[in-house]
Amino acid sequence: MARTDAQRESAGRQEFIVDIGLSWLAMKSGYPVWLSAEDHDRFVPSSGPVDVQLRLVEDAGAEVGRTIVLQIGEDVRRLLASNLPDEVLRTVWLGATKRYFDPAQHDLTGREWLRRIEAAWTTGIRRSDARFLPSPPQPVTDANLRSAVLEQIGAVADALEQAAVRGSVPGLVPALEQVVDRACADVGFRLFLRSMKAYFVAIDEDRCDAFTALGERLGYPEFLVDDNLNVG
Repeated sequence: MARTDAQRESAGRQEFIVDIGLSWLAMKSGYPVWLSAEDHDRFVPSSGPVDVQLRLVEDAGAEVGRTIVLQIGEDVRRLLASNLPDEVLRTVWLGATKRYFDPAQHDLTGREWLRRIEAAWTTGIRRSDARFLPSPPQPVTDANLRSAVLEQIGAVADALEQAAVRGSVPGLVPALEQVVDRACADVGFRLFLRSMKAYFVAIDEDRCDAFTALGERLGYPEFLVDDNLNVG
């Protein structure tokens, strides 16, 4: 499997990474909830929720390692290069963020929202490298990996879908499966993991081991798969 810019950047050095790329952004999207009133006034733009989310993207390079930041653009461009419907893109974002931020409430389709993320990502990267040009996206389309990811999603599909329906995101599991099948097995698996963590869906040790083994096949950082999974 071809290595992405983010994977090449991380080669030869160790980082404590619990997520990367678009799934990392989904994890961080609700951060203003945890700010004190003083920090909220200091750090959160007053121009609205869309700008709050995009500021996260632009400022990511100052907060986390380049491995995480480069993968944001890679993930977004993998999805934009696909023929996935807007509603699928919106649904997987809502599922991964536990519906904290809904682009549709701000007159943005799923694809338009990803384009806004891509633009903010480019702006942030070029603060430190004005001539930065991203490589063409390299989606993971290997049939065996796609099958393996779909197998793991299928194993917990009922529990995840029930949790998502309770959280007002019906159709999350079919949407995640479409991402895997029609866009990228890697992005689909990480958004699936982020959704499992968002809804705290319980799994046993054997299922966690299966997730971890698949993460190793995809070259994930050591802690990405099991950090905050509900394993009992």
